[in-house]
Amino acid sequence: MSQISIRKQDALDYHSKGRPGKIAVIPTKETETQRDLSLAYSPGVAEPCLAIAANREDVYKYTAKGNLVAVISNGTAVLGLGNIGAEASKPVMEGKGVLFKIFADIDVFDIELNTEDPEEIIRTVKILEPTFGGVNLEDIKSPECFEIEERLRKDLNIPIMHDDQHGTAIISAAALLNALEIVGKRIEDCKFTISGAGAAALSCAKLYLGLGAKVENILMFDKDGLVSKQRTDLNKYVQPFATDRNDIHNLAEAMVDADVFLGLSVGNIVSQQMIKSMAKDAIVFAMANPTPEISYEDAVAAREDIIMATGRSDYPNQVNNVLGFPYIFRGALDVRATEIDETMKLAAAKALAELAKKPVPDIVNLAYNEKNLSFGRTYIIPKPVDPRLITTVAPAVARAAMEAGLAQKPITDWDAYELELSKRLGLDNQLMKYIFNKAKRSPKRVVFADAENLKVLKSVQQSKDEGICVPILLGDKNKIRRIIQENNLDLNEVQIIDTRAPETIERLKEYGDIFFNKRKRKGYNQYEAHKQMQVRSYFASMMVETGDADCVISGLTRNYPDAIRPALQIIGREDGVKKVAGMYILLTKKGPVFFSDTTVNFNPTVEDIVEITELTAKAVERFNLKPRIALLTYSNFGTANGEDAVKMREATAILQKKHPEMIVEGEMQAHLAFDNELIKENYPFSKLAEEGANTLIFPNLSAANIAYNLLKETSDIEYIGPILLGLRKPVHVLQLGSSVREIVNMVAIAVVEAQGK
Repeated sequence: MSQISIRKQDALDYHSKGRPGKIAVIPTKETETQRDLSLAYSPGVAEPCLAIAANREDVYKYTAKGNLVAVISNGTAVLGLGNIGAEASKPVMEGKGVLFKIFADIDVFDIELNTEDPEEIIRTVKILEPTFGGVNLEDIKSPECFEIEERLRKDLNIPIMHDDQHGTAIISAAALLNALEIVGKRIEDCKFTISGAGAAALSCAKLYLGLGAKVENILMFDKDGLVSKQRTDLNKYVQPFATDRNDIHNLAEAMVDADVFLGLSVGNIVSQQMIKSMAKDAIVFAMANPTPEISYEDAVAAREDIIMATGRSDYPNQVNNVLGFPYIFRGALDVRATEIDETMKLAAAKALAELAKKPVPDIVNLAYNEKNLSFGRTYIIPKPVDPRLITTVAPAVARAAMEAGLAQKPITDWDAYELELSKRLGLDNQLMKYIFNKAKRSPKRVVFADAENLKVLKSVQQSKDEGICVPILLGDKNKIRRIIQENNLDLNEVQIIDTRAPETIERLKEYGDIFFNKRKRKGYNQYEAHKQMQVRSYFASMMVETGDADCVISGLTRNYPDAIRPALQIIGREDGVKKVAGMYILLTKKGPVFFSDTTVNFNPTVEDIVEITELTAKAVERFNLKPRIALLTYSNFGTANGEDAVKMREATAILQKKHPEMIVEGEMQAHLAFDNELIKENYPFSKLAEEGANTLIFPNLSAANIAYNLLKETSDIEYIGPILLGLRKPVHVLQLGSSVREIVNMVAIAVVEAQGK
């Protein structure tokens, strides 16, 4: 898996565009009317205040406390950046808040403290306790972080964890359990060599002891050498790991016959010879970031029997804290645990270890360009994109809290709890992960018909960086190169074709001849056919038709009918297809919703609706989703007999008879399509009674386009499209004014479609 290239300006633009930063506060109750505001604030707010004053536990009932975590730092040990200060740490803490939200649906306030005094930090966090359901300490330097967490755990009645310590420990412990199982070794018999004696290394060592490791089998090194009992400079947190051995003088000697090497220090301090000196079936966790203690390539080249893990995403066995903290806090919050103790951490580690042994979902294989990841030396720990993490780790942590007597709100129905967890995270982000990762498996040649546009070129840059396509640019070479240079884009090696340049004359003639043969009885003479090839959208479509490219992205600077016409005239429809259609994907919290037809057919007939539905269903299935289709109008199952109602009713009947396995219902109103409880109550015969719809078919272009545009403009929903359905080869026409992100999404869609073609 290749590492994604991130340019400095891209990172700065990402954080500064639109509303600065990465997080915001969103109201969760109605606020539209004066009555709503009176309930939200004065005078209505007095009632929950009085209820909480009478019973403090009601704060969890009437406020967001139970799902709110504080991410607190003073910026003294930020990532690989060191002591950069409180303000400079804020982007990282906001980022931590994003991870909490997208992986576990936990809300976060990030708090950056302008102090290095442990007493000030402890007092500040203590007086903030009424606000939060939990506290995540982050990027606080050692050894102060130990004292801060230790004292706060004693004094607070909510879960608190310093993730730099325990996150790495939990994930690496899971990896260690599986690595030991693969090589057939018992942890109590293993010799450990640890490079690093900071927060993460010490926490790892302590957790390994909890799994059965022996302290006398651990040799630990800090920046000054071996942690030994002869030294007088060790703090109280390191001292328990001091050895009385005096025959070890350096890291190389300590690694001879070691079963496990754990690196949480600095890069490139371990040689291949040191790896070769380890015991049979050596386990090496080189987790310095971004440069490991020894590179993955050097380690696996040194010996065949190694099990190697790093902290990097571009190699197997990534030890990544995001596998732990969101789900650990999720489980702790859901039972209102008073702390996160060792048994809860061990439960998380064991749950992660067990998950790695189970069959891997397709979406995970796609994410890592693997055909079939399976438990073994290169897969000892689950991947961060695994959707099962929340329903595996959170319940394990919750159970451990209950067994330890730390849960104030025990769970009684575990099936219902797991269902609640699975519903917390919609498929809004998973679908695009699936599409992008599938595109990366086999990038295709994408010709961009409007390459003289900066947004198009920026999207080409991102698509190239993502590794999802091989771009081909159409336009004036000098103009394109000037835009590339002025905006510091790395596109100098990308092919540029100028349809008006002398070197393109032969290809223009070839394309013109082909086009004339296609259209000679459909309104074009020979001169017009050849001249038309100088129009980039026609040239691009002909490149795909002749196999010189795999897909087209066009239309950003043209109106939709003009941009779609070349594809219809040159590439044409799939065999048996009479109507092409346009589909949008709306990425909602409840999962993706597919709208069709939003762009092409003004007033489709019953037969057209049937074909549009079939095309849309096939498209949804290509995204690895089961289409659940609702044919929409103003009527519910015969309550009205207007033209559109009858049309959708008849189309539904044809579809259900023609495709008995298809989940398709109609005619029905839009709100009913999503309310399966209402359907169960009033229309229990409906195929959508168990689950609501994810695919909406509209009676005409006006209804579809109005519905889509209203949602786009009034809701905070990301959308993709329009995706053209029914063409023989992939051509996608952008909406006028599409953003860079929208263009890149369409590129990924086009590549996946080309793979299928």
